[in-house]
Amino acid sequence: MHRRLPPLNALKSFEAAARHLSFTKAADELFVTQAAVSHQIKALEDFLSMKLFLRRNRTLLLTEEGQAYFLELKDIFKNLQDATERLLAKGSKGAITVAMPPSFASQWLVPRIHKFSLAHPDIDVRIKAVDFDEGFLEDDVDVAIYYGKGRWAGLQADQLHREFLTPLCSPMLFQGPKPLSSLSDLRHHVLLHDLSRTAWKNWLKHVGVVGVNVNQGPVFSHSMLVLQAAALGQGIALGNTVLARPEIEAGRLVMPFEERVESRDAFYLVCEESQAELGKIAAFRDWILALVEAEQEDLL
Repeated sequence: MHRRLPPLNALKSFEAAARHLSFTKAADELFVTQAAVSHQIKALEDFLSMKLFLRRNRTLLLTEEGQAYFLELKDIFKNLQDATERLLAKGSKGAITVAMPPSFASQWLVPRIHKFSLAHPDIDVRIKAVDFDEGFLEDDVDVAIYYGKGRWAGLQADQLHREFLTPLCSPMLFQGPKPLSSLSDLRHHVLLHDLSRTAWKNWLKHVGVVGVNVNQGPVFSHSMLVLQAAALGQGIALGNTVLARPEIEAGRLVMPFEERVESRDAFYLVCEESQAELGKIAAFRDWILALVEAEQEDLL
């Protein structure tokens, strides 16, 4: 069905004139002459077959119909402006805001982000550390790193690493009075927990170990705090091999056992489905997925 819409230039002239209640100020804003604004308003009134303005003692007033039309158009132009600004912000240059859990930021992305800057010097990365995701992107966030099973409505979700959980501890524990020669020796040590105690419980059940009290040991709000406590010799962490890699490579943490269990959850790069292949979002997405692929073999 044919949609009957007035000319955009006429609408722009009307919106500006109605906002200023002045043809002169509208002309200045639009960089045209007052006569041009007057002509566009006349064309719009002819199109609508109604008067939109009244002149009273050199004062410009809106008619009742003009007032109602202006209130509708004002929101439409504002939405159009906002949509345009969001689209331009997702172009191939400028800044990109990436939200993620603090542990992922400090343990994985921050040590590598200079590589993206070298490959894309026209794009500035803004890292926003957040504790929880709500399943949707805030207006100021272009892409995010979520942790879960990869199902968020309306979002493109690309899994990053395959992750494995394994006990991690400081080398200092090998010098103590309680050796770690088998998994059953975990019962003699403090277990460190991330948010809840279920991770240790599920892991021990998966590897068939009983007799370990998972209801003891401190609980930390972030994975990086668990790893820090383990590196200081305060207990044994059930570590994510991705987040723990810097401590393992530096020798601050060791894996006392060979047993590893693949995590059911993983970190995912997420963005709006409609934006996944556009501009700087596509550049960041391609970069991080290629980097993960290159690193994955070392984690298997």
